[in-house]
Amino acid sequence: MFDALLLLCLFCLAVSIAVALFRIFRRSSTLSDRVLLIDSLSFIMIGMVAILSIYLDTVAFLEAILLIGILAFLGTVALSRFIERGYVIERKRDR
Repeated sequence: MFDALLLLCLFCLAVSIAVALFRIFRRSSTLSDRVLLIDSLSFIMIGMVAILSIYLDTVAFLEAILLIGILAFLGTVALSRFIERGYVIERKRDR
């Protein structure tokens, strides 16, 4: 019964990925909407990996969850800075 519930959760997360991908590639979405959807895709992937880890009864995927979370945070910060300022890394030169 618990396995069926985990598989149902994986299916629901897969459907939410499909909806997010549809909204990303829709023409009417703005750039900031796309950044938020990419961020939500990373959270959905974290949830899928966590459910898969519970389903397989292993802790081997916990490092992958942390890595996805860190990369998602850095990517969201970089894209937000790019939208706000037009560049990600500020370079000050004395020339």
